Amino acid sequence: MKQTQNFDILEIPDSWRRGWLKDEPLTRIFALDGEVYRRKDGRRTLKFEHDGKSYFAKLHHGLGWRRFLKSLFRLKWPVSGAENEWRAIKLLEKLNIPTTPLVAYGRRGTNPVSKQSFVITEDLKNCVSLEDFCRDWPDSPPAPKFKRALIKEVARIAGDMHRAGLNHCDLYICHFLLELVNNQVPDLDKPILHLIDLHRVRQRPTLPQRWQVKDLAALHFSSFEIGLTRYDRLRFIESYSRRPWRESLRTDKSLWAAVEKRALAFYREFKRRGPR
Repeated sequence: MKQTQNFDILEIPDSWRRGWLKDEPLTRIFALDGEVYRRKDGRRTLKFEHDGKSYFAKLHHGLGWRRFLKSLFRLKWPVSGAENEWRAIKLLEKLNIPTTPLVAYGRRGTNPVSKQSFVITEDLKNCVSLEDFCRDWPDSPPAPKFKRALIKEVARIAGDMHRAGLNHCDLYICHFLLELVNNQVPDLDKPILHLIDLHRVRQRPTLPQRWQVKDLAALHFSSFEIGLTRYDRLRFIESYSRRPWRESLRTDKSLWAAVEKRALAFYREFKRRGPR
């Protein structure tokens, strides 16, 4: 049966609209072939090539009743489409936080059980995750000035997000991509970091402390084994809070105590289960 192409939302480049997506765009997009990175919960993530450029597509096919009801029974509203990701990209751009450049997105239907949606972004080719970049720091520490610049930028991104009411939900260092030129950091004083994996980002008028703690604890835990010092942690707190670290530790004592406790819990669970 031929699919109808009635969209609630559809944004694609004009050249694509006139070219390969001229007829039945949703059918063509959901039939994309490429290197599959993830296939889970009605979502397929793949990298594909078009006109000599590479892109990432996240294709959401709907949760189905089983996954939808399972989330409700756990008192959680499920992430059921690509809207979260494209909205998060636009919000981060307004905050001057680099992320994956948005190319196209669309949605057909509103029922989380059956709606179809997609988001397509550019492939950030010349980047490396902070997890990989910092892996050898315990044995080969970076220049102190460069390390401080990286910490300051991570803290700026986290702080600007939280002050805008945004939380990431998976704010691990592997989701920060460091921009490179010829496999080198072009400006050691001003490293450029792209924040990725945005499908669980949420925005609220004011960010509740429990979500602030979750993000900060994820950052803290995921940097346990890269050789950061106590003073590195204090520099992060100072840049994140935009106040001297002594003042922040005094006035936000409960926040930072909760972050430390949650990060240690993450770490114990990680050691118990091992890398996945």
